[in-house]
Amino acid sequence: MVAVVVTHQSASTVDACLGRLRGAHRVAEIRVVDNASSDATLAVVQRHASLDPRVHFIANPDNPGFAVACNQGARDAASPWIAFVNPDCLVEADALARLQAHAGSLESDSLLGTDLVGEDGVHDPAARRRDPEFAAMLYRPAARRLSVARDPQRTLQRVDAVSGALMLMPRRLFDRIGGFDEGYRLHAEDLDLCRRAREAGAVVAVANDIVVAHVRGVSSRARPLFVEWHKHRGLWRYFRRFEAGKRGWPVRVAVWAMIWLRLPVAALRARLRTGG
Repeated sequence: MVAVVVTHQSASTVDACLGRLRGAHRVAEIRVVDNASSDATLAVVQRHASLDPRVHFIANPDNPGFAVACNQGARDAASPWIAFVNPDCLVEADALARLQAHAGSLESDSLLGTDLVGEDGVHDPAARRRDPEFAAMLYRPAARRLSVARDPQRTLQRVDAVSGALMLMPRRLFDRIGGFDEGYRLHAEDLDLCRRAREAGAVVAVANDIVVAHVRGVSSRARPLFVEWHKHRGLWRYFRRFEAGKRGWPVRVAVWAMIWLRLPVAALRARLRTGG
């Protein structure tokens, strides 16, 4: 399989991430796509590339977005399986091989994720999600929570969406659905990919027996306002793509207001969290 890692200002974690991937079972290729990092990220990646011929990197002169970079990395490799791994994910040596074995046990193509746990031991709610229903969010605030509880009775738990922090899928599925939608810059592209995979007949599921450490938000800490802007832009794109055509104009206007009027509050909270 190929492991695709998209970096941006990722120097604090990418060394450990690549070290783990180089020691991971069944990883035949590693593609690192950097989106205009100005820290030591490229130096770290170059050192790994000099030590391991499986590591190739693409240095983008600007930041075209996560989706574009994921597609670049996947298309630069030839392996029949693609694992998208965030630079702040630290996989155990057998994690990706076990995830591929789960995929091989299914009768159809699949897009699989794993359980994700932060440095504080808290499970990442984004590991298991349902599709957003924006019209429902207007009158039922609880609908804004997309996380799905872990089902301990199921090794492979089917869900609407897994986290883009770590995904595994066969190349034939990636090619069939056209990869990531490059209209997203940051956030919601994983929800979009999972939904299109399901619409193409694939199984989307989380392997509850595989746990991966995820140091969340490393790349976003330097530019919290930028991240919030593109997060809200991604949500609006997702709504327009999958739900807007089914709603009348009053609902479309109300959803637009719900998304964009929340941006100043979210941006202020992000600035306060980072001390900006």
